[in-house]
Amino acid sequence: MQRRDGRLQRGRVYRMPEPLLAALETVFADAGARTVVVVEQSRYARLHRGMVATTRPGRILLAGSGADFCADPELVLHEYFHVLRQWHGGRLTRTGYLLESVRRGYWFNRYEEEARRFAAAELPRLRGLLDRTPLSAGSGP
Repeated sequence: MQRRDGRLQRGRVYRMPEPLLAALETVFADAGARTVVVVEQSRYARLHRGMVATTRPGRILLAGSGADFCADPELVLHEYFHVLRQWHGGRLTRTGYLLESVRRGYWFNRYEEEARRFAAAELPRLRGLLDRTPLSAGSGP
């Protein structure tokens, strides 16, 4: 979350590894992967008990570390899908997500189902792209 002066209130910005950003740009057809702010060790994300991450427009908030996030390419695809394809353009809203979750629960929530389908379908492609340019151990904050 950001304060009015632009500084983060909770957590710290994690710099995604360049090879992963390049691969995400390919998978999402240059849909703005570099504009997504990833915040690690987010107190706000930790409030969502049992969740590894939560999203808001333009932002992924992680309960844990950015390195752990990057180590799970399916999760990366899932969370970037929420931000780039659902929040962007207004299809996903806080109210809409809450209502959908109350009606159908987390697992059968249409936003979550759609993100899981996308991540599963695109995972082989992302892995193939990353195999050509592996993530370096020194990437991160």
